Amino acid sequence: MPKEVRLPQLGQTMEEATIVNCLVDIGNEVKKGDVIFEIETDKATLEVESPYDGFVKYILARLDQTLPVGEPVLVLGQKDEELQQSFIDSLKSSAVTRAAPAVQIHTSEPAKIQAQSKAKADRVIASPRQYHGRGSPRTKKEAKLGQTIPLTKMQKLTAERMLRSKRQIPCFYLTVKADVTDLVELRTEMNQTGDTNPAPPRGGVKLSYNDFIIRAVAIGLEQFPVMTGQLVGDAIELAKVINIGLAISAPDGLIVPVIKDVSKKDVTAIARETGALIEKTGSNKLLLTDLEGGCITISNLGAFGVESFIPIVVPGQCSILGIGQITDTCVPNNDDIIVRKLMSITLSVDHRVANGAYAARFLDFVKKLLEDTSAFI
Repeated sequence: MPKEVRLPQLGQTMEEATIVNCLVDIGNEVKKGDVIFEIETDKATLEVESPYDGFVKYILARLDQTLPVGEPVLVLGQKDEELQQSFIDSLKSSAVTRAAPAVQIHTSEPAKIQAQSKAKADRVIASPRQYHGRGSPRTKKEAKLGQTIPLTKMQKLTAERMLRSKRQIPCFYLTVKADVTDLVELRTEMNQTGDTNPAPPRGGVKLSYNDFIIRAVAIGLEQFPVMTGQLVGDAIELAKVINIGLAISAPDGLIVPVIKDVSKKDVTAIARETGALIEKTGSNKLLLTDLEGGCITISNLGAFGVESFIPIVVPGQCSILGIGQITDTCVPNNDDIIVRKLMSITLSVDHRVANGAYAARFLDFVKKLLEDTSAFI
């Protein structure tokens, strides 16, 4: 008996997705858990796994087609099973598509017609022989001068959200410079390995500056909970738990996976989670649950040599921190001049949720945590 594979809901907020790659052909054997499609939501490019074993009998979905959750995308069956035309017709009539009709293929067609149909379909559906990588095939190639690059669904929605943020969220901006000289030394010590007997760093994981910043921000949000809020009607709703988004560059655009319940984790636990999320981002293994629930975002461009920048608040959040490069800076020390390591932090804040004095106290609190370092030991 044929089995319909429908577009799954991979996250609580997922309502629809766009097909960006098909990894199977008609006649392929599929095992439960095999990746059969890659889809693009408003947050990421994700993999759809087969819920059943079987052989691919019919492919409804096509490249660049946007489908709602629950829509049939593929049919599996036994190796020698042929689909009844009435079954195919019922699938077609129940399908809710948002594009022109796609080329369809099924095994009951004569071999010659099937080959012709498949040739047409290959121009619409990416064949696994043509594309083996992860992520959208449209964004894998390097850009060239004079080229016109179509936006992915995620890029379009990111642009819409950023425009909405600039138009609808009245922001103010605060900048401080944190003296992270001691933090640099602490991170080096915690990541230290022996020369003669190399050992893993403390906790078995390498710590990045982002891990310390995330920990400091989490402690700060506990002290200044309004900074977790969002405006809903005539009220400000505060987050129930502290989940912090970390902006990561990816081939398909900017991805912001979320470290969950950060206030209950030390810097080593945070490092493990951020490392896992970064690895999942690079291999396109993120789930929608990895991208949901953030109450604040951290964007660090220090590795690119940027000393400071003003980030744009993510709609649905109160604020975002922009982290700059750590620079050696001459500072006065009584009658002397010493060199310290300073890091610029810029906080963008929704003025409808928090006022300047409250946000300034929050930012100063985070700054002092990064300078003191005792919270990380």
